[in-house]
Amino acid sequence: QVQLVESGGGLVQPGGSLRLSCAVFGRTLSLFATGWFRQAPGKEREFVAAITWGGGTQTYGDSVKGRFTISREYVTNEVYLQMDSLEPEDTGVYYCAADRGSIAASSNPDIWGQGTQATVSS
Repeated sequence: QVQLVESGGGLVQPGGSLRLSCAVFGRTLSLFATGWFRQAPGKEREFVAAITWGGGTQTYGDSVKGRFTISREYVTNEVYLQMDSLEPEDTGVYYCAADRGSIAASSNPDIWGQGTQATVSS
């Protein structure tokens, strides 16, 4: 069994940065990929980024390419989402996800964290 715990959300001004963290606990050897999704009020869930657990291959949603970076710390089993050049449209609850298969925009991963709020506002 795998559990995910997110942290690092908060309030930031447009153009600023935030770094989200996802601590991964449990049977991590069973995982193929971890990723981040977000959901804004009144909108559907949106794929943000994913990284393969073993090889570090990264994929990004179109709206965050060039601004966000996903990475993985192998010693502590944490996954990070570095968010730069933030825009008000990036506001939402960010969820860490994990799966025994690949994660992409059309995916519905098996395992989810509780979510962390990121708000971009002046």
